[in-house]
Amino acid sequence: MHAPQPISASSEITLTFPDGNSRRIPAGTTGLEVAKSISPSLAKRTVAMSLDGVLADLADPITKDAAIKFVSRTDPEALELIRHDAAHVMAEAVQELWPGTQVTIGPVIENGFFYDFAKEEPFEPDDVPKIEKKMAEIIARNAPFTKEVWDREETKRFFRDKGELFKVELVDAIPADQQIKIYKQGEWLDLCRGPHMASTGQIGNAFKLMKFAGAYWRGDSNNPQLQRIYGTAWATQDELKAYLHQIEEAEKRDHRKLGREMDLFHFQEEAPGSVFWHPKGWSLFRTLIDYMRRAQQNAGYMEVNSPDMMEKHFWELSGHWENYGENMFTTVLPDERVYCCKPMNCPGHVQIYKNGLKSYRDLPLKIAEFGKVHRYEPSGALHGLLRVRHFTQDDAHIFITEDQIMEECLKINDLMLAIYKDFGFEDIFIKLSTRPEKRVGSDDLWDKAEKALGDVLDEVKRRSNGRIKTALQPGEGAFYGPKLEYVLKDAIGREWQCGTTQVDFNLAGRLGAFYIDEHSQKKTPVMIHRAMFGSLERFTGILIENYAGHFPLWLSPVQIVVAPIVSDANDYALEVVQKAEAAGLRVESDLRNEKINLKVREHSLAKVPVILVVGKREAEERKVSVRRLGSQAQTVLSLDEALASLAAEAMPPDLR
Repeated sequence: MHAPQPISASSEITLTFPDGNSRRIPAGTTGLEVAKSISPSLAKRTVAMSLDGVLADLADPITKDAAIKFVSRTDPEALELIRHDAAHVMAEAVQELWPGTQVTIGPVIENGFFYDFAKEEPFEPDDVPKIEKKMAEIIARNAPFTKEVWDREETKRFFRDKGELFKVELVDAIPADQQIKIYKQGEWLDLCRGPHMASTGQIGNAFKLMKFAGAYWRGDSNNPQLQRIYGTAWATQDELKAYLHQIEEAEKRDHRKLGREMDLFHFQEEAPGSVFWHPKGWSLFRTLIDYMRRAQQNAGYMEVNSPDMMEKHFWELSGHWENYGENMFTTVLPDERVYCCKPMNCPGHVQIYKNGLKSYRDLPLKIAEFGKVHRYEPSGALHGLLRVRHFTQDDAHIFITEDQIMEECLKINDLMLAIYKDFGFEDIFIKLSTRPEKRVGSDDLWDKAEKALGDVLDEVKRRSNGRIKTALQPGEGAFYGPKLEYVLKDAIGREWQCGTTQVDFNLAGRLGAFYIDEHSQKKTPVMIHRAMFGSLERFTGILIENYAGHFPLWLSPVQIVVAPIVSDANDYALEVVQKAEAAGLRVESDLRNEKINLKVREHSLAKVPVILVVGKREAEERKVSVRRLGSQAQTVLSLDEALASLAAEAMPPDLR
């Protein structure tokens, strides 16, 4: 067991700083030494460094030329370090409070961190303040984080002697060509890849433990069950407060809760991950499909429908069986032929394309389908409408020549942005996801596809004058091609990945699709895979939470409820319903012999946007009292004026 040895300073290297300046330093100089040589104040506020875009410990020796950036605690890059360090401190706190508890893994996740523990007794809710108090004590000690590289067998022996058997298994899983790194904070230590900040005190006090959960070791239900503690950590108390407020708002907006209150859908154990749509929920779902169908027709797409189930051999040809088979539902027929429920629509669309000879003059050929796809998700990953096993995609595939990629991708981009704007989403983030480790096709084809989408993204940024944010996601592409992912920000600041545009040089060729070019030669078309809502089920859940169930009138499953004050006004109420339906409005009546305040309260809970209240006077004067969701005010209008105004408001934005 030993600390990293300093490197000989016999040679010099060049560091390039963010402002473009460079400096020659002896090889092996640490980041901290460089920071101190620039200014003591810089060294004091720096918690880590970035070398060629990769975060590293400030105490690491720099051994080669690099672009260097010093990271302060308030820089965005530091947030992951704050959370990583907080996870280590939480693990130390748990082991101080409950000696004998085994520590397993504790990664940083979106908005926080977790650690899994093997502990004989379950954690209790009142353990949270105890752990948080102990964490605050450890942070106050301001113990330095130090890294050591240990011998593999010595590391296993150390953890085995401590009874940390999960750590022994983790050491065995580290590839032989990688170092075994141990990070210490005072007397406590853990196996870790790093990096970390300089000391525990730099974590600060803007942290909170969120919840306990069960988890299996390595996510396998055949392995021992562990106890997981989730936490969150931020650079400042204001950021922590804002996040906790967002969580509180998210709970109020939970689409599963609102789905029950609004009578939209339900789930049950006999069909895990499958939605039972109620009439009102299906009305909302059909409104989305109708909107998208109009948008696609106007953009030149032809709607098709492909089989839900096809023979396994077909999916082997497409590459899905090899690269996606673990997520596919299969069935064996009495004749022993294996069939698969489609996880994607693209192979079926290639077959439709192949039905008849195609010329370059036929391209681009745009095929769209509201196709039901089936993908296995572990039961623990299912989450209402947001994570299901069976869902409908607004899926399309555009068959093009190579020189049409830019033009068609930009058309898709413009259509997507216009659609998201109609639904109230204007803060858009686009990510370029590149080749994954598991993929089909040659590197040359991937190079072409990634360059094509990179060029598209550059043009999108240029057109938006920097308004649209972009990012690179290495290794996150589909197995058949890179993709642009469109991420929407909702009303409370959460981000949702929805639409995708994928450029694919592989699938059409694998399935034998071609066109005849201008020289009468066979050519393989490029495919663009495109979804705008993505999963309609998921997009519905996002909309419910974004609007907190208070939909704009055109989306509301029930747009109007007509509620008479007295039974003498029932006939007039039914006449109002009839006229509203004739005006194209979705309307219901509430003729129950209940007080009007009760009716208003119940329909408000169900998020009905407009209640038309009628009594004897309204019936005599042929008027209605208009009451809006969330407002105590009432506006009395003539029946014709009210219905004309509501019909205009209820018109979908693409038809106005």
